Amino acid sequence: MLSKLVIILSDIKIQHTVFALPFAVMSAFLAAGGMPETQKLVWIVVCMVGARSAAMAFNRIMDARFDKANSRTANRALPAGQVDAQSYWFFLIASSLLFVFSAWMLNPLAFYLSPIALVIVFFYSLTKRFTMFCHFWLGLAISVAPVGAWVAIREEISLLSLLLGAAVVFWLIGFDILYACMDVEADRANHLNSIPQRLGVEMALKLAWASHALMVVFLLILCWFSVLLGWLAGVGVALVAGLLVYEHSLVNKDDLSKVNMAFFNVNGVISIGLMAIVIADCIWI
Repeated sequence: MLSKLVIILSDIKIQHTVFALPFAVMSAFLAAGGMPETQKLVWIVVCMVGARSAAMAFNRIMDARFDKANSRTANRALPAGQVDAQSYWFFLIASSLLFVFSAWMLNPLAFYLSPIALVIVFFYSLTKRFTMFCHFWLGLAISVAPVGAWVAIREEISLLSLLLGAAVVFWLIGFDILYACMDVEADRANHLNSIPQRLGVEMALKLAWASHALMVVFLLILCWFSVLLGWLAGVGVALVAGLLVYEHSLVNKDDLSKVNMAFFNVNGVISIGLMAIVIADCIWI
C-alpha cells in the first residue's frame, strides 16, 4: 500500500502544490492583518494539500484513457499500469475527507463551503470534453485557494479576496494556455478542447499574454484597495510583471521546447516570491 501511495504522490506531483499554496498563505496574512493564528495557518495548508490531491486524483482517473493516447502523458501511473484505479479512488476519497475535515476545523462557513469547493476543482477535469474555455475553469479552481483562506481567517468572502482570486484566475489561464500548446495534436486526435487546439498556437500565445496582463492589473487594484499593502507590494507586482515577460520570451509558435521551464520554474518563482513580498509588507513595512 505504501508503494502505491508513493507512486500516486509522484504521479500527481504533490510538490506542485507550491503553485496555489502561496496565494492561500498571502490571503491568510492579508485577512489577519498580519500574522494569522498558527493553528489556522496549519489547517489552511492541510486544506490545500487535501483539495489539490483530490482534484489531481480525479483528473488522473477521468483522463486515464486520454493520457494513454498522448505520448507526453502515456507514462503516468494509470495508463502505464503502475497503480490500479481502485487505489486511486481510495486516495481520492481520503484526500477529499481530509479537505472537508480540515475545513471543519477552521470554522462553520469553511466547512459548509467545502463541498462546493470540491465540485469546482473536480469539474475542471471534465471541461476539455466540451469547451475550449477549460483554462478558465482551471483558473477558477485554483482561485478557491485565496478565497478559501480568507474565509478560514475571517469567515467571510470579501472584495480583497475576490481581487486576489481574480489575479489567480488570469495567472492560471495564461500559463495553462501555454502548457496546452504542447498537446494540440493529441487534443485534436482525442476530440478534446483547448484554446490552442481551437484557435491555433499563435492566437493562443496572444491570449496568454492578455491573460497575464490582466493578472497584473488585478494585483495592482488589490494593492490600491488594501490598507496593508504599500510600496513593497508594488515592487512585488513589478517583479511579477517582469517574470511574466520573461516567461513569454521563452515560448513562441515555432519553438515550444521551453514550455516546461516557463510553466514550472518561472511560475513557482512568481507564486513564492510574491507571497514572501506580501507577507513582508503585511508584517514589517
